[in-house]
Amino acid sequence: MELFIPYQFWILFAVAMLISSIGFYKYVYFISLGYGFSISALGVAISVMYFDNLSTGTVIACVLFFIYGIRLSGYLLIRELKSTAYRNKMKTEIKDGKSMPFGVKCAIWVTCAALYVTQVLPVFYRLRNGAKTDIWTIIGVAVMALGLILETVADLQKNSQKKKNPNRFCDKGLYRIVRCPNYLGEMIFWTGTLVSGINVLHGIGQWVLALIGYIGIIFVMFSGARRLELRQNRNYGDDPEYQNYVKKVPILLPLIPLYSVAKYKFLVA
Repeated sequence: MELFIPYQFWILFAVAMLISSIGFYKYVYFISLGYGFSISALGVAISVMYFDNLSTGTVIACVLFFIYGIRLSGYLLIRELKSTAYRNKMKTEIKDGKSMPFGVKCAIWVTCAALYVTQVLPVFYRLRNGAKTDIWTIIGVAVMALGLILETVADLQKNSQKKKNPNRFCDKGLYRIVRCPNYLGEMIFWTGTLVSGINVLHGIGQWVLALIGYIGIIFVMFSGARRLELRQNRNYGDDPEYQNYVKKVPILLPLIPLYSVAKYKFLVA
């Protein structure tokens, strides 16, 4: 009988710990640059560990992990390096972590690394359990690709709108459907990841770990949407157009009349 957590999991955990340790340089990097680059590295690590078992579907999934992470962290890094206004704004919006005890930083580091590993487990377990490409893999990677495209387009549209009017909220393109289309794209991406392994997860142990990763990232996305809503309320709350916009456009899920999550204080991550 296989151990509840195989040693290959700990190899992936070590990879995520190494990459996400960038957060000790700047606290926010635990959940930004460290996140994206960790997912990319995990995609590579899974491919290397199970090279002989790779099939078309799992290759595509691992490549999508790599592209997803590089795109996300690359976008965040370029935005930070190129935009002085953005850096100055984030100094007031995000804690720098300088006063945070070292032990707390270590706890965040370990928690983030563990979350990143559990997010990729549906693909990991497909390979570990010796399963090849099937209909679930095809559906899963298609949904992953859709989420990646949606997230990328949302970021491009936001950049375009902010260049034209940096002091106005985004309400065009995908932002007419939901107010956080980039977060929606991320949730779709990880939903596809879970779907890709839905028929190969064996036993309660594999299911628990995979669901921890999926539920965890969904929680993080809703938490991010709440932070964004609170920030936008501070910046645009007196704008009648903004007030009309937030009353008509759902915050995160299309066609679902959830227009605000600001009151849900448990959404803190």
